Amino acid sequence: MNLLPTVTTVDVQEQAPRVAVLPIGSYEQHGAYLPLVTDTAIACVIAREIAAVYPVLALPPITIACSHEHGTWPGTVSISARTLHALIADVAASLEASGIRKLVLVNAHGGNYVLSNIVQEANFIEPRMSLFPQGREWNRAREHAGLSSNAHDDMHAGEIETSILLHAEPTLVRPGYEGADHAASDRPFLLTLGMKEYTKSGVIGFPSHAAAEKGRAVLASLTSSFSDHLLALGEGDVRGPL
Repeated sequence: MNLLPTVTTVDVQEQAPRVAVLPIGSYEQHGAYLPLVTDTAIACVIAREIAAVYPVLALPPITIACSHEHGTWPGTVSISARTLHALIADVAASLEASGIRKLVLVNAHGGNYVLSNIVQEANFIEPRMSLFPQGREWNRAREHAGLSSNAHDDMHAGEIETSILLHAEPTLVRPGYEGADHAASDRPFLLTLGMKEYTKSGVIGFPSHAAAEKGRAVLASLTSSFSDHLLALGEGDVRGPL
């Protein structure tokens, strides 16, 4: 795996990036066949793809975030929304001190709800921060890759997450995903009762539909969509390949 950036201080000095990308994941259960670091690995993969195309500084990830809906599932670790907010604020301030005033949060965990508020606050005066991918980018990527599931039904350890890792980091995927599908489209009290109310395996989704080629296409679509975020931050019209 090469999920962490390996640039040197000289590399960054020569590149002189104006935008940094911060991968944010989680450390939580993803069934029996995906690792606890799944969301972090996916966020790092997305950031890696982005940094290969656009003039941005890829940062190392935040690996533990807000996974409280997973409760006490073995191995799952969470931090509070307050802590995540403070950590990102510190990272943004440190970047600004070194001349990088704009930051994109590359989030791969749906439970990190506080990120939307962090971005709202950061942009009160002028565009300084963006959150990526958002729902429209995930939906576009699903359509481009020909996924058979939708984002609501395939919400955890399902077709899209397994496909991305089968393509980008296949050694992270263990056997068993082919028979691990679990449907739980009606989850009205997920925030109150947590994941265990709706799944015994920890899976809500359709990993049996996963394929490496789908993961490749998802990442290609997301990389192309990222250019819109640079535009929103006032960084010009830079289009990525699809």
